[in-house]
Amino acid sequence: MKSRIIRGTSKNARFFLADTTEIVQKALDIHECSPTAIAAFGRFLTAGVIMGMSLKGDDLLTLITSTDGLVQHMTVTANGKGEVKGYLSNPQADLPPRPTGRPDVANLIGKGSLRVIKDMGLKEPYVGLSEINSGEIAEDIAYYYVTSEQTPTVIALGVDLKDNKTVRSAGGYMIQLFPDADEKFIDLLEEKIKAIRNVTELFKGGMDLERILKLLYEDMTDENHERLVENYEILEEREISYSCNCSREKYYKGLITLGKEELKKLFDETHGTIEAECNFCRKKYQFTRDDFKEFLDK
Repeated sequence: MKSRIIRGTSKNARFFLADTTEIVQKALDIHECSPTAIAAFGRFLTAGVIMGMSLKGDDLLTLITSTDGLVQHMTVTANGKGEVKGYLSNPQADLPPRPTGRPDVANLIGKGSLRVIKDMGLKEPYVGLSEINSGEIAEDIAYYYVTSEQTPTVIALGVDLKDNKTVRSAGGYMIQLFPDADEKFIDLLEEKIKAIRNVTELFKGGMDLERILKLLYEDMTDENHERLVENYEILEEREISYSCNCSREKYYKGLITLGKEELKKLFDETHGTIEAECNFCRKKYQFTRDDFKEFLDK
């Protein structure tokens, strides 16, 4: 089943819900992650594709972590068309599960910083920076939105493995409040999130995105049993995918930027063959001196 996302609005908020099972499975196959590493990286990919859907088609979002854990760096790039890709340092790093049985993502990531770059075709991209204190990904993304964009945000992310090589389910949701949101809605939403099961268990229970959305919005009742009816509308549903746009031509142009002398030196050091590997999809491209003959002979 293809990964997909739905987005929409209600009176007080906008929402995004994504099933990223196929995306996270492809990332696991490419990067050969440990169980704990794919739990962390899968959440980060899910956050990226959800956040990317708030942009226009070809606009780019890049998320970068820099932390003191076993996985010190993760990079994810997404666009408004639902395409996402990423890579991580030390993908085989692993930790024992917590006593609850859940992966110890927090200690694998550690503490540090999150950089959010939005390239929307302007002269300079927007760059936001916030702290990573929890290492749980969802909490750190929510903290970024509140501190850097002043947007109260509820976000839940999860990855569930069938075995070390198979993703049973992955996905998450994000609800962002409008500036004039009713405080009663905010309070009831927070209570609802506390009351329902986490997103991994919701997927495990067979719920699809539409059913999870209904669960989030239905029967909002406070401690005084006052009920708030919050109608919502789904504006878009689309397939999303792990997609890399690397090409031989891009790497060729990149090597030319090294300059003639540096390129000659590199060919001497590699005995006449340069091999470039894409960080995102692990595809390899080989180049020989003959490929650059015209450039080197100028």
